[in-house]
Amino acid sequence: VVLDGGLATALERRGHDLRDALWSARLLVDDPAAIETIHMDYLRAGADCITTSAYQATVSGLEQKGVTRDEALDALRLSTDLARRAVRRVTKDDHSDGEPDPVPLVAASVGPYGAWLADGSEYDGRYGRTVDELMDFHRERFRLLAESGADLLACETIPSGLEADALLTLLDEVPGAWALFSFTCADDRVQRDGTPIETVAKACSTHDRIAAIVVNCTEPRFIGGLVERIRTVSELPVLVYPNSGEIYDGRTKEWSDGAEGVTWLDSVRAAWDAGARILGGCCRTGPDEIRELRTRLVGGDFPA
Repeated sequence: VVLDGGLATALERRGHDLRDALWSARLLVDDPAAIETIHMDYLRAGADCITTSAYQATVSGLEQKGVTRDEALDALRLSTDLARRAVRRVTKDDHSDGEPDPVPLVAASVGPYGAWLADGSEYDGRYGRTVDELMDFHRERFRLLAESGADLLACETIPSGLEADALLTLLDEVPGAWALFSFTCADDRVQRDGTPIETVAKACSTHDRIAAIVVNCTEPRFIGGLVERIRTVSELPVLVYPNSGEIYDGRTKEWSDGAEGVTWLDSVRAAWDAGARILGGCCRTGPDEIRELRTRLVGGDFPA
């Protein structure tokens, strides 16, 4: 299964300036058609699942943009509607004369507490908040997105064990909803806050309705080792969508060259070899990278 790549990356490559506390979610208010276009680009590149633009969208963050509370709630719902509309349009365009392929999935993005802070805190995870406080922060948006018509939730870029616990508990509160749980990691062993990846993988395995355990927004060189560790403690499907390899400084909001020797494509191949069968990209990857991944998978470069 092929996931999409970075939404913000693709928007920036099309000329959008995302230097804003809301990041790509700003366009839910200012230019929603641009988001739909990017979803369609990824679908046409070969993505089987696209992730919505709700990562950095919260009611309080949107209100700070100057919209009302009701408008903020509508914007969150719109994030799913845009992705579903893109699926309908591309499916109709591509299969109007024949038997349709399986319809791509829509995953509603649930970004971490650190994304709302907009200061790079998701690359640290040491928020100084309790599980209950994190649940209170996430609950309203979590439930709204679970009821938005998306196929599943993508709880992504989770940097801490505490936040994973909070989101797992919220999933138990929403009957019928399925979710991916995706962790951003500091190396090939631990989350950003130092929690061993095996700890959160085990926690996911004890809950119902977890579609996959995921690693995202992590340097490519660490991906293979993380997949191997997850698979020692869980039989759930494993999904990876690593960064391009460049390093992001959350404080300065600038990118720099990463470690040499392991590319994004190398890392997804390493994940495949370790047993991951759901692959995509995160920061600094776009439709071109997803198209290449799809081509290589179809062409047999990733052996069964």
